Amino acid sequence: MMKAVIYARYSSDNQREESIEGQIRECTAFAEKNGITILRHYIDRAFSAKTDNRPEFQNMIKDSSKRLFDMVIVWKLDRFARNRYDSARYKTTLKKNGVKVVSATEVISDGAEGIILESVLEGYAEYYSADLSEKVIRGMTENALKTKYNGGTLPIGYQIDSNQCFQLDPLTSPFVLEAFKRYAEGATMKEIRDWLNDHGVKNSRGQELTYNSVQHLLKNRRYIGEYTYRDIVVPNGIPAIVPQDLFDRVQEKMEKNKKAPARHKAEDDYLLTTKLFCGYCGAYLCGESGTSHTGNVHHYYKCVSVKKKRTECHKKPVKKEWIEDLVVTETMKMLNDDVVIEAIVSMLMDLQDRENVNLPLYEQQLRETETAILNMLNAIQQGILTKSTKGRLEELEKTKEELETHIACEKLAKPKVSAEFMTFWLHRFRKLDVRQKTHRKMLIDTFINAIFLYDDKMVITFNYKDGTTTITFADLNAALATQKTGSDLDCSTAPKKATHPGCFFWCR
Repeated sequence: MMKAVIYARYSSDNQREESIEGQIRECTAFAEKNGITILRHYIDRAFSAKTDNRPEFQNMIKDSSKRLFDMVIVWKLDRFARNRYDSARYKTTLKKNGVKVVSATEVISDGAEGIILESVLEGYAEYYSADLSEKVIRGMTENALKTKYNGGTLPIGYQIDSNQCFQLDPLTSPFVLEAFKRYAEGATMKEIRDWLNDHGVKNSRGQELTYNSVQHLLKNRRYIGEYTYRDIVVPNGIPAIVPQDLFDRVQEKMEKNKKAPARHKAEDDYLLTTKLFCGYCGAYLCGESGTSHTGNVHHYYKCVSVKKKRTECHKKPVKKEWIEDLVVTETMKMLNDDVVIEAIVSMLMDLQDRENVNLPLYEQQLRETETAILNMLNAIQQGILTKSTKGRLEELEKTKEELETHIACEKLAKPKVSAEFMTFWLHRFRKLDVRQKTHRKMLIDTFINAIFLYDDKMVITFNYKDGTTTITFADLNAALATQKTGSDLDCSTAPKKATHPGCFFWCR
């Protein structure tokens, strides 16, 4: 039985989901008519076929190398590609993997004339796409010369009249002007965002405004009446909301604030935030800074209980640079230990096998079915052939086909990552430049589960699975209680596997 996948696509947000449903329906009908089993649907929404940069399309091409399906069914060939180069390139790749592209609505024979017809259809699709693009650009250019609305996100403060021209929105335009005035007078973008949200001002999708929304609003030159489309710029092409001098003052102030230290990024500088805990009371250690008598600013991590005087915890503050350097160094030591990498990969492979409960079951049932078929064939070779024998063999063959289909679907839906790839991925972390903040943050976010800090030692727990629950203070005390006297708790030897799932204990 032929196995196939369906690829469906539409080009822009102007098209509807019903377009996909119609493609799937006709492709499914084609498959049923020809006795083809459908394993999976690959769907790209709002992606043009003029480019191959389509997520599900690329996933389909990659999955074809697994040789789990024999055919890609599309509604029309222009769903697959509207570029002859991409079409030929990816069809060649699929052909090498034993996969053929078939149109559900275009009858193309397998002979020489079919090759010509397919080339003509692909050439027409490319021509149609290029011609349509030219017509759309030409029409939008004409609109732009008349300063008419050309689609896209409508800025707050404007509305479109029946002639597709910009007009001031009497309800929201005063808020835009007030936002510019407030920023020029010293208000922050966060304060302006909160003020606009408190007054019910929404974006074009009816959602609350964000920090980035306010930043974009204050930079938008349409508010001084400037109409822009591609290389067409029309000063005073639309009604202005903000005076030119006020707009210029806001731009100057934004540029000045951009070069100043960002207040809203201060917390991001503390890389161990939410991962660093007090070893005595279990509370978070949060970032804190202070200025010495020499004028130098010093950064620390301090126990929240001590800071807010909730308990009598005696944990001393620790220097930010010292603790972060120590954690990064220990993490890199862990990653450079081949024994540890092998242990992590082994646990990941075991976890991957346990997460997919259906695939092992189907594979076991397939082995049992194949054994039963082999026994039936041996019986037939020995002359044992009855009506029930024939019926039973047909039933087993059907069961085998169904199980093979289930297995193929599971492998497509939940692709298995090989141990070699996991090892390669983990080894790439060894090449990180730990002097760069982004690399340090990536290292900590990926591998550090939690750190419990004492005055004389610390306990680091490493993740081996994304999303592992952070180890609790009670878990830590229970695990430490099971350690024997004279263990490696006060030295930095290879990590010991913990009783708590998902972590390594590594103490210093």
